[in-house]
Amino acid sequence: MLDEYGFLRGAELDEGAVPALYHFVYCSRAAEGVDDAEVDRIVEAAQRHNLARGITGVLVFGSGIFFQWIEGPAAQMQNLVASLHGDPRHHDIVTLSQSEEERERLYPNWDMEKVEAEDIRVVLRDALENTDDKDNIAALTRILQQLDTGPIHALGRA
Repeated sequence: MLDEYGFLRGAELDEGAVPALYHFVYCSRAAEGVDDAEVDRIVEAAQRHNLARGITGVLVFGSGIFFQWIEGPAAQMQNLVASLHGDPRHHDIVTLSQSEEERERLYPNWDMEKVEAEDIRVVLRDALENTDDKDNIAALTRILQQLDTGPIHALGRA
């Protein structure tokens, strides 16, 4: 059975039907002038485009920092990642995780959702609690550990 976005529901996926998904997790600093209104426009555009491309994810914005987890078919994701790297609305992109693997989606019903920065730990812990996939568990654990080492604006800085 498909959910309202046309993706298989987690309970109906069997081991043989789990799709290969590419995921990309990064953080970056917003360019000067990027504010909540601009981020809302980014989210609205992503929601329009991602559904047709089979891309789901979550975008966190706060204190001038973006944190995003996106996942979908490899070809579509590679185009999106290239677009992200060329987007002048942010800089200092730090890749936290990326790979292609057969697994369930972490955010199957989110064509793109904006989450406030103070809620990112809750979102990631919820994703961790709701996945049985060992690769997702490992990646989420690493990201949460990194978040717990300091403020979100320090991610990726040595």
